[in-house]
Amino acid sequence: VPASPTSGARAPVVRGWADVRALTAGAGMRRVFVKLAHGSSASGVLAVETTGAGRVRATTSVERDPAGRLFNSLRVRRYTSEREVAAIVDALAPDGLHVERWLPKAVQDGRAADLRVVVIDGRATHAVLRTSRSPLTNLHLGGARGDLDAARAAITAAGGRWTDALEVCERAAAAFPGTRCVGVDLLPASGWRRFAVGEVNAFGDLLPRLTGLPGGGAEGLDTYAAQVAALFPRTPHLTGTTRTTGTSTA
Repeated sequence: VPASPTSGARAPVVRGWADVRALTAGAGMRRVFVKLAHGSSASGVLAVETTGAGRVRATTSVERDPAGRLFNSLRVRRYTSEREVAAIVDALAPDGLHVERWLPKAVQDGRAADLRVVVIDGRATHAVLRTSRSPLTNLHLGGARGDLDAARAAITAAGGRWTDALEVCERAAAAFPGTRCVGVDLLPASGWRRFAVGEVNAFGDLLPRLTGLPGGGAEGLDTYAAQVAALFPRTPHLTGTTRTTGTSTA
């Protein structure tokens, strides 16, 4: 996982931008992600860069209006004023913040790339490659589905194995034994040889029209059908069946 000055039992509480500045400077981190401790769909996430001269830039979907109110927007924007970045972080801090190192990702066709891997009952069943020109690869924020086969080929060419990448996701899911389905954000490092787990999402299965990986046990099934099949393994598929009522069928 990415290094974080806010992880662990003795991690300090982040009360605002001043704490973020101090913690990242102390850890030697010039590029970090600042995230809500509990959130989804990149809400309240900022990709923050600090130059050697101390200038700050943040990329985020957070919109701040003239009254200082925050809104989650579908348009990713950049803030280049430290005063604006500080105001956003200060407003988010009461909900709890997590800070982690911003890891350089692998690239496909000039776009940053990562993977969302769905793990059901401990087994990686679905995967999608997400690419973006911004640090936020979420598909609803302008990210696009990339070429998964090309990514697998890049991993092999770098001397790695696709199965190892899936096993990383399965080990991450095993840390949450009470959750039967999770969506793991797997971050391939530059060069496609190493991987880190960015997040484990409780609601990471919204992947329309995506069917299961070959050999993953959910071939031909989308993420929801795969979960139903895992819950009721002996139940036949009901799609297209009819029931006789005596006078009509439905």
